Amino acid sequence: MARYEQIAGDLRDAIIRGDYPIGAQLPSEAELAARFSAARGTVRQAVAVLVAEGLVGSRQGARRIVLGSERSQSFAELHSFAQWARSMGYRASGVVLASQRRPATSSEAVRLAVAPGDEVLSVLRLRRLDGEPVLIERTVYAGWIAPAVEKLDPSCESVTQELYESVGLVFAYGEHLIDAVAAGAEEARLLGVRRGSPLLRQRRTTTTQEGRPVECSDDRYRAGSVTFSIRNSTSANSLVRRAAE
Repeated sequence: MARYEQIAGDLRDAIIRGDYPIGAQLPSEAELAARFSAARGTVRQAVAVLVAEGLVGSRQGARRIVLGSERSQSFAELHSFAQWARSMGYRASGVVLASQRRPATSSEAVRLAVAPGDEVLSVLRLRRLDGEPVLIERTVYAGWIAPAVEKLDPSCESVTQELYESVGLVFAYGEHLIDAVAAGAEEARLLGVRRGSPLLRQRRTTTTQEGRPVECSDDRYRAGSVTFSIRNSTSANSLVRRAAE
């Protein structure tokens, strides 16, 4: 288990025990780094796990506020399917079905902040929970991170964690669009559903802490396999209602 996961586990247990009640502030990054004898970057990623689980607030520039004592899959965590699965007690697995370098389309170029035609890495993955196929990921990586992605084991459980451990990449921010679509022939075959069955689609673009785009993806979940939650407050609301595109 990575060091940041150990720290996140200790903090999660403390929140669930009530050491930090709802509305309380977590210690600062500096205080947590001293307590756990860890680098501030490691502490920051540990806290990001708790943000992803909806346990603490995601507001920047202030100490994190405890929001709840139950784990859920929040919008902040959507880029880390495997980490969410482990936190909920599921066994996550996956396999790369196709991977190729190709020129970026015009829409991919906008999302990845590159020029149309620049080389990107396109990856098709099938994800499973407890052996059952639940998710098809069509991910396009910016050219600068493509070599690191290509070095990963095609069956690695968590791309997010592997990239952090191999090159220190932290997936910090994401934009997510959620809608429903009908399963095509390929999706029906891979997910074991009928063609035309409803799928939950999540389109995401993920960036580094500096705002540099890393990936954009079209993820399609089998109906009934996951649910998503949102936590709102008067000071921050991550949900924006938009017309379907």
